[in-house]
Amino acid sequence: MLKVIFSQTLIIFIYALIWFSAALYKRRNDVADIAWGGGFVCAALTAYLVQGEHEPRALLILAMVIIWGLRLMLHIGWRNRGKPEDHRYKAWREEWGDSFLVRTFFQVFLLQGFLLLIISLPVTWSITNQGPPLNILDAIGFCIWFFGFLFEVVGDFQLLQFKSNPANKGKIITSGLWRYTRHPNYFGEVTLWWGIFLVCLSVPGSLWTIIGPLIITYLILKVSGTPMLEKRFADHPEYANYIENTSAFFPLFPNKKGG
Repeated sequence: MLKVIFSQTLIIFIYALIWFSAALYKRRNDVADIAWGGGFVCAALTAYLVQGEHEPRALLILAMVIIWGLRLMLHIGWRNRGKPEDHRYKAWREEWGDSFLVRTFFQVFLLQGFLLLIISLPVTWSITNQGPPLNILDAIGFCIWFFGFLFEVVGDFQLLQFKSNPANKGKIITSGLWRYTRHPNYFGEVTLWWGIFLVCLSVPGSLWTIIGPLIITYLILKVSGTPMLEKRFADHPEYANYIENTSAFFPLFPNKKGG
């Protein structure tokens, strides 16, 4: 496994350098959001190719990561086309001043690479270690992954459709999946990573890799996911009512007051 981890680290370092260069060329650091999903694909593919021994479970997990990662990468790239740099990265650009280049490389791209390697630990472990034949736990994990993946895809699609209507400019989406949770895309992403972990859990000695889904859950709930968006819309006239009537993360029926 050490050989695989070394190879992953090298590949992700190169991957971070490439996207850092792209950020400098385009003068926008939000390309890091596009790079996020692709980084997981690179890490999983590296583990799969370096290991050389391919069990059905390893192929299943690789497919799950590739489908999710490439879809997310393409979605964010399409969503950001023709738009100015994301407000978060723009704020950092102004805040960091003369240390902008160094902090961009280390605090955006290199940190992102490190985090995705940690989150990928269940994937790496299950690909590099032999396990039993596919079983009921794998089936449950796949179903959870599929549910989370669909939830994220549908949530993203509904938001794109909502924003594409000029009549909705400046409004908050409260329909579709967004009626039941303020962050269906984030809920879907967290859910699918727990599904991946359950598939990996069939491999002996993999329980410690729970750090992966725990990290992605913490990041989305406490750091760079829901908190940043909630803060961004804190002053929006419709958002206070939306918060009052709609679940923050887990899908729930809205309060009666919110319809």
